[in-house]
Amino acid sequence: MTIDFYYLPGSAPCRSVLLTAKALGLELNLKRTNLMAGEHMTPEFLAINPQHTIPTIDDNGFRLWESRAIITYLVNAHGKDDSLYPKDPKKRAIVDQRLYFDIGTLYQRFADYYYPLYFAGVPLDPAKLEKINEALKFLDTFLEGQTYAAGDSLTVADLALVASISTFDVVGYDLAPYKNVTRWFNKIKTTAPGYKEANEDGCIEFKQLVDSLTKK
Repeated sequence: MTIDFYYLPGSAPCRSVLLTAKALGLELNLKRTNLMAGEHMTPEFLAINPQHTIPTIDDNGFRLWESRAIITYLVNAHGKDDSLYPKDPKKRAIVDQRLYFDIGTLYQRFADYYYPLYFAGVPLDPAKLEKINEALKFLDTFLEGQTYAAGDSLTVADLALVASISTFDVVGYDLAPYKNVTRWFNKIKTTAPGYKEANEDGCIEFKQLVDSLTKK
């Protein structure tokens, strides 16, 4: 049986799950969930995820949400090997650190800066932009001398981070000052399996949503 995946293509966390599934060669039963129409608040969805968030998976009765928990679970449960999420404690710890950096710093600062404008029409806050710039400097430092985000091979850290970085890129944030980030970003575009379908197409959909909300 395939895994039910409740998602929206424009969502960066959802895209990280799609990228991981592609890297694993895993088939997902895609269940597009329209948040604007309240599909995440139906009794049926709340029975699956009482927190009513996406992405959410239902793997034959095993329900899980929070994208970074999902992507590590998918590798642990369905990966042919541990290359995307190494079992070695030190290597795994670096992957975990990058994932926590993504959720707690990088993507969080994107949301703090951009979402008030997109969803509430609140003017952009220059102080929050500086926090984004700081986060990008951190990531640029992490990537110094590194081919991938957590070492010399592709891991779920790259798949989570690229979903965030590509979202910065598509809304016009200038990545050029961050040479290591730019180099890494270009590499992931060409090495992550199914990148266009799993991530790039969703970025375009996110930009279309942003444009409609801000009436550009």
